[in-house]
Amino acid sequence: MSSKKEETASFVLRLSQKIFEAETGEHQIEWRGNIRHVQSGEEVRFSNFEDAESFVQKKLTSMTMKAVEDKPDEAQKGILSKSFDFWKKVATATPKLVMDSIKDPKKQAEHLQDQIQEQIHQISDAIGQKLEDTIGSKIELDNILPASKAEIIDKLDQLTSRLEAIESKLDKLKSTKKG
Repeated sequence: MSSKKEETASFVLRLSQKIFEAETGEHQIEWRGNIRHVQSGEEVRFSNFEDAESFVQKKLTSMTMKAVEDKPDEAQKGILSKSFDFWKKVATATPKLVMDSIKDPKKQAEHLQDQIQEQIHQISDAIGQKLEDTIGSKIELDNILPASKAEIIDKLDQLTSRLEAIESKLDKLKSTKKG
């Protein structure tokens, strides 16, 4: 029987900017911030983002190492490899995510919503398959899971069309009754 060990690491990141004119007359921007690990309360101030990155990396590495300390060496290597693969993806995607958010926050929020919705559907499919394998019949989870914004709009459009058709039929019935 497999056991799951779940740990959470939450961070609060605060950034502030200072725009000023240097002695040379050139406009400058300076970013400063602090990052806090919610679970421990430990906090670091930084003016170099690499310091924040290092803080997060140390906390997550420590968390992962504690989670695998009772595992055999081979299992540790596999878990750490998968963890490393995840962080490679984060490192690759984050700069684009930040830049896209700065350029068009609404578009990026919609993109994230779509990604989350896709992940929900993938999980739904996996759960549905697992249930089908376990109980021998398929259960449609799409009716249980929240619909995407596009699906909701589509359903509202369908309902509006049906309502308009019903109103049209009612108007015809009223006019036939009067005449």
